[in-house]
Amino acid sequence: MQKRIPHSDDYDPILLERMLFKISKRWIAGYSNTDAIADARKSNQNGMSAILNYLGEGNTEKSQIDRSVSEYFALLELLKSNNIRGSISVKPSQIGLSVGYDVCLENFRKISEKAKQTGHFVWIDIENSTYVQDTLSLYLEILRKNRDSGVAIQSYLRRSQSDLLNLMENSASIRIVKGAYSEEKDRAYQSNIEISQNFSRLIKLLFKEPSYDGIVAIATHDSKLIDRALALSDNKSKIIQNLQFQLLKGVRDELKQQLVRKGHVVSEYIPYGEKWLQYSLRRIRERKRNILLLARSLIQS
Repeated sequence: MQKRIPHSDDYDPILLERMLFKISKRWIAGYSNTDAIADARKSNQNGMSAILNYLGEGNTEKSQIDRSVSEYFALLELLKSNNIRGSISVKPSQIGLSVGYDVCLENFRKISEKAKQTGHFVWIDIENSTYVQDTLSLYLEILRKNRDSGVAIQSYLRRSQSDLLNLMENSASIRIVKGAYSEEKDRAYQSNIEISQNFSRLIKLLFKEPSYDGIVAIATHDSKLIDRALALSDNKSKIIQNLQFQLLKGVRDELKQQLVRKGHVVSEYIPYGEKWLQYSLRRIRERKRNILLLARSLIQS
């Protein structure tokens, strides 16, 4: 008898969500900030710092925005009380940029001031191109009163080289990422080769300035780009002091430990929260292996 192939209608939605959550634990800490702190502690035990992110973006309701701000306040207190070596990373559209610039700036100032009180670094995530200019302006406002803050730059955007030069003039701390949003070709490079080439150009620009005192964070899982950064950092002791590598929870764990063993600063980006599903589906789509893992779980159930 031919084996029947399961159909999506056969699955209980609650059971399906539970299976997805079980798989997603590779990339997320869980639902709560206590889950995030537990994973951050593991990162510290493995020689890494932790970057904690409360999942969510595009908030337009005041209650959602206020909830996100309160969550980051609680997270900073937990980092301090648990003596965790780590920082937070915040999306501007999560705390008001979808509503207005001034709303977001006010909330970022609150979070930044709280982070100064608890002694923790604040990273500002970068989003799609419609938010980029406002995000960089927000960051420069925050940077004036809090040097322990940094912002991401996306190598897939054609404008990023100009943005990087402007940030360097302000001795900013910069996280270079490839970028994960869909953009028109007049705004963004479309092929991975072009995106990687621009990533390499951005790294080279940063390493051209021997007296640069901002943090240089290489946020990629691409071994070639990591090797490129390491090669450029040779004989530049000032840069080596501020160079770090940032990788997602559950991705390239062996590479993380290789970098740690060689004495490099490594941070693990750990997201958590109720809005885990959209983030996890993006992770699942990124690699065939993750899709196979999901399919196997559905069939076994």
